[in-house]
Amino acid sequence: MTTGRHDGEESEIGEQDSVGPIQDHRGAFGEFGGESDGLIERAFRERIVLVGLTVPPRTDEETEASLDELSLLVDTAGADEVARVVQRRDRPEPATFIGSGKVAEVKAIAEATDCDSVVFDDDLTPAQQHKLESILGRSALDRTAVILDIFAQNASTPEGRAQVELAQLQYRLPRLRGRGKVLSQQGAGIGTRGPGETQLEVDRRRLIRRMHKLEADLERISRRRATQSKRRRQAANLRIAIVGYTNSGKSMLLNRLTQAGVLVENRLFATLDATTRQLQLPGGEMVLLTDTVGFVRKLPHELVEAFKTTLDVVVDADLLVHLVDGSSPDVEGNIAAVCTVLDEIGAGDIEQFLVFNKSDIGSGATHGSTGRPGSVALSAKTGDGIDEFLEALSARLRSATGSYTLFVGHDRGDIVAQIHREGQVLDEQSSGEGTTVIARLADDSAERLAPWVTGSFESPDGTTR
Repeated sequence: MTTGRHDGEESEIGEQDSVGPIQDHRGAFGEFGGESDGLIERAFRERIVLVGLTVPPRTDEETEASLDELSLLVDTAGADEVARVVQRRDRPEPATFIGSGKVAEVKAIAEATDCDSVVFDDDLTPAQQHKLESILGRSALDRTAVILDIFAQNASTPEGRAQVELAQLQYRLPRLRGRGKVLSQQGAGIGTRGPGETQLEVDRRRLIRRMHKLEADLERISRRRATQSKRRRQAANLRIAIVGYTNSGKSMLLNRLTQAGVLVENRLFATLDATTRQLQLPGGEMVLLTDTVGFVRKLPHELVEAFKTTLDVVVDADLLVHLVDGSSPDVEGNIAAVCTVLDEIGAGDIEQFLVFNKSDIGSGATHGSTGRPGSVALSAKTGDGIDEFLEALSARLRSATGSYTLFVGHDRGDIVAQIHREGQVLDEQSSGEGTTVIARLADDSAERLAPWVTGSFESPDGTTR
């Protein structure tokens, strides 16, 4: 999406065969956002006026808190807040979202501050955006555009770039606008004279073709991930996904536990690509631990859809480590926002282990864990509380598995190897007839090994059956 001083939008969409950003694409804040890998410095920082709308039952305090977060998002995208405006209405105004009187006020503030763009905290319809830009004389953006710009800056892998570009195109498609006959093309043959086909129609067709190409590429990636996920399930290493609000410290925790070497920055959405590492717990269990993209309030639907191949690792997890920034001024709001996204992607029913991070910079993490039984507090930065976290994690996983006694003949060494591979072996004894193994197994492993189960076992709820 092209922004800056508004002089009418003209889309120039190039076609590519490989997965990657579209040509001549620019981010929401200046011409250096679209293809940036996070290493390119902005030539300047734009000046932004923020606009929030309070509609009952939302309160002014909630609107201000949301605008505070939007200000952080704008800062991450490479711009500075110079003013903010809050409007109270019973409902959004269909044409301009905030009403003509408030738009005139925003225009005056925008001119007085010489701002480059006005950013609204809620989604704007294409018609509202066009109307606001025509009145304000400058770009009118919404929160979704800002988040998409940040994702475009941070995407580093072919898959991540494809996912972000697809989300951007889905967002831009209904917002394509031409400038009438100025964009018309004329042919040289019979029947082609006159206005011809508008550049808008050409751009729309190219954009749709590009979206289909990206969707096909991501579908291939999804099928490959499904195959890899099936193999992981057969290996039966329990899968743990670290989820949480953006900038809660997920990548730092993964690095602390596994020396993964994942990029850690004190900025929103620094991690977009899932990273998985093996981790051995104190009880000897081997698990697969995955760092995932951070969540945020009002996460754009386009991003949730585009990132489904990445978020599949969350849906397939046996346990979610829900990492919370204990130093945040709105801990409960952040927890609720993460749970909302988990519900949206179909992971709301997966067991969560609540972990409060950043105990080194305040008492919020400790207080948060104290008020929630079963949770722990730690500092991924200093390592404080890591041992307690690992013990608690190991105990949770043990409670989710049963203890099985299996007898395997000497001619089936492959089955003994499978038990070692898929479970936690507690005892193993050989005799003349075969090998007796006592092991903790997940339900799917126990089902596959059912022909060799000989005795009673302890179920996850502590009963024997």
